[in-house]
Amino acid sequence: MLLPDVRTFLAVASAGSLSAAARQLDVVPMQISRRIAGLEENLGVRLFHRTTRSLTLTAEGEAFVPYARAMADAEASARAELSPLPGTVSGVLRMTAPSGFGQSVVLPVLSRVLAKNPDLRIDLDLSDRIVDIVSQGLDLAVRIAPPEDSGLAIKEIAPNPRLICASRDYLEAHGCPLTVSDLDDHACIRVRAVKRWPLIVDGELIRKRVEAYVTTSVEAARTAAMQGLGIVMLTYWDVFRQLADKSLVQIQLQDASMEKLSIWAVFPSRCYVPTRVSVFLAALSNEIADLASVHRQ
Repeated sequence: MLLPDVRTFLAVASAGSLSAAARQLDVVPMQISRRIAGLEENLGVRLFHRTTRSLTLTAEGEAFVPYARAMADAEASARAELSPLPGTVSGVLRMTAPSGFGQSVVLPVLSRVLAKNPDLRIDLDLSDRIVDIVSQGLDLAVRIAPPEDSGLAIKEIAPNPRLICASRDYLEAHGCPLTVSDLDDHACIRVRAVKRWPLIVDGELIRKRVEAYVTTSVEAARTAAMQGLGIVMLTYWDVFRQLADKSLVQIQLQDASMEKLSIWAVFPSRCYVPTRVSVFLAALSNEIADLASVHRQ
C-alpha cells in the first residue's frame, strides 16, 4: 500500500468528509476519492460508509486507524531522524495520564518539550479512568496502577509508593495515628476509586475499611487534607510538592507499610515507538529524577 493513500485515509477519517480532507491536503476531492478507492482495493475491505450526506468509518476502517497512524508515524520519524535538524520532532503526541500526576508533573514537561519542538502538537487526556489506548489510537498512557493489559509494551519510569499524610493542624488537633487500628478513630479522606486503603501487614496485603470523606479526584482529596479535614492516602508523586513545603506531613504506621507502586509508560506496540514518544519519555524521566533529587535534599 502507498503511504500517500494511508495519509489520505487518516485525513478523511479526521475531517469526516472528502471535501474537507481535500482542503486540508490541498488537492481536489476526486484525487481523495481515488486514493481511498485504491487503498480499499489494496486491503480488500471497505473503509468508509458513504452516502450523499455523510461519510463514516466502517468497522474495518475503525480497526485500521491505529495501524495507519503507526505507518504515518514511522515515516515521519524516519524523516525526522534524517533531517538537517536532528533532535526535533513533529506530528501529534496522543497520550493519557492520571489527572493529579498529569497536572503536577506531565503538563510542565510537555510545556518544555513543546518549546523545543515547535512543530509538535499534543492531544492529552487527563483522566483517572483506564483508557484503551489501542482502540483510542493513542501513542502512550502514563499509569500509576500496575499495568494489566496483555499484549501491550510497558516500561517502568519511577517508584511511586502510596503513603498516608495529613496537615500539621489536623495532627495537632486530633493526634497522629500510630497503628492500623488507630485509623478507626480518625477522619479519613478517600478517593472514590480506592474503596479500601491497601496496607501491608505482616507481609500480607490487606484492604483496610476506613470511615472517610469521599472525593472524586486526587486533587480534591489532597486539597481537603491540606485544609485539615482529615488523613489521606495518596501516592508520593501526588503530594511530593506538599511534603516539600510542609503543607502535608507523612504518617508512618508502626505495624504496617505502604504498597509499592510505580509510574509506568504503556505503549500500544512492542515493535515501534514513535520518536515523539521517546522524546517525551526522556524529558519526563529527567524531570522526575531532578525533582526527586531536589526534594531529597
